[in-house]
Amino acid sequence: MSRTIRIFDTTLRDGEQSPGASLNVEEKIQVAHALARLRVDIIEGGFPVSSPGDFEAVARIAREVKDVTVAGLARALPKDIDACYEAVKSAESPRIHTFIATSDIHIAKKFRKTREEILDMAVEAVRRAKSKLPDVEFSCEDACRSDPDYIVKVLTAVIDAGAVTVNIPDTVGYTTPPEFLELITTIRRKVPNIDRAVISVHCHNDLGLATANSLAAILAGAGQVECTINGIGERAGNASLEEIVMTLKTRRDKFDCETRIKTQEIFRTSRLVSALTGIRVQPNKAIVGDNAFAHESGIHQDGVLKDKRTYEIMRPEDIGWTESSLVLGKHSGRHAFKTRLEEMGFHLADHELDRAFERFKKIADQKKEIYDEDLEAIIEDEVGRIPPVYTLDYVHVTSGTGAVPTATVRLKRGDQVLQESAWGDGPVDAVYNAIDLIAGMDIALLDYGIRSVSKGKDAIGEVSVKLKFKDQVVKGKGASTDIIEASAKAYINGANRLLQRLEFGPSKVSADDRV
Repeated sequence: MSRTIRIFDTTLRDGEQSPGASLNVEEKIQVAHALARLRVDIIEGGFPVSSPGDFEAVARIAREVKDVTVAGLARALPKDIDACYEAVKSAESPRIHTFIATSDIHIAKKFRKTREEILDMAVEAVRRAKSKLPDVEFSCEDACRSDPDYIVKVLTAVIDAGAVTVNIPDTVGYTTPPEFLELITTIRRKVPNIDRAVISVHCHNDLGLATANSLAAILAGAGQVECTINGIGERAGNASLEEIVMTLKTRRDKFDCETRIKTQEIFRTSRLVSALTGIRVQPNKAIVGDNAFAHESGIHQDGVLKDKRTYEIMRPEDIGWTESSLVLGKHSGRHAFKTRLEEMGFHLADHELDRAFERFKKIADQKKEIYDEDLEAIIEDEVGRIPPVYTLDYVHVTSGTGAVPTATVRLKRGDQVLQESAWGDGPVDAVYNAIDLIAGMDIALLDYGIRSVSKGKDAIGEVSVKLKFKDQVVKGKGASTDIIEASAKAYINGANRLLQRLEFGPSKVSADDRV
């Protein structure tokens, strides 16, 4: 009989720990609704004790997102567990996910404790969580570098204390599929009360084996997989939800497992997460990369034209991938614009919709065709995640062979209008020097990238920058059919991030450890 594998999505917790991927509360809500439409089983909304913003995000997801279990992460500390409970308690199905490291290197170097002390902390954490909620998950951080016999001892104790899910994380992406299969098999064989809990796995991708290790664990009997959209997460990322789900669907003959996932929502969710986090999907990414269903080789093209099954083991429509097409134009109204954005997973407040629609109409006058990618760029650029201390009002550049590139830039800060001119090594450098003069900041440009987000000569260009000021490093993004304007917007977006950090400080308290 086919088993159903639970999909525990941690995009909003571990995925958001990717450098530069922080989401504000409203963006987390958008992603959470998209994950609910995708029909994941559990959404890990964040780490409530880490910051007021994370607490608010988890609490709102718990209140607003239905038909899904909402979990929060908590270290094996009373304050973490209490904060997690307060954040998730209003969910239809709340879960507390508590964890502590079990590897000797973590026990000795990070905690400076003994194995028995760590065991006691684990049991007390689970008991405290169980006193508040019936659904408690426990994780052995760095399990794959832990003594298997000690893991067996810990799992036995925490299940007796009330854990109904026990998670085995490969926290540093160290293990290999045969080793992981053996570990899960050992746990199933040696933990006497394992029949009272679901075995979960959480694999990192440091050696590129996160998906393979997760699938090996499923073969060994794991019933839950923790993963993220697009595989984002700490360092090299996590097991990719779309890879796990589509492998189980495509190779059901091998795994005899299924999930609740509505696979037709995969592509849309992937693009939403990419747009909001600013982390672009690599073209050759499995399942959701731009080249995943592209064929350039003449032999491949000939085969696909005769029968797609010759070179495609999945149908693009099974993940919701349809060819980008003209969906809106300059004559489209606000209602149609709003409806299309909601279909793409963007739910905007009225003032955000007004700003985005105004920008859309301007671009529609410049472009013959408006693609979904254009709409994503508009949302990312106009709605954004950072309060706009400065906004671009005007930019003019003069450049050419034999001429010194110069730029005049006018910014708005509230009711103030500020203007400066500067020269540089090129038109973009001149624009950035003028912005520095207005902001009174000597910002270092660490990285600059540009790409087309849609088709045609009139495509929107998206610029990404990495900026440094004092000890702060941030990313900025901007989009426009005019690449100089896009460059200016990206730099201003980054400058606004720097100003926010300088004024308010880091948005999160760093935790000692993460699963």
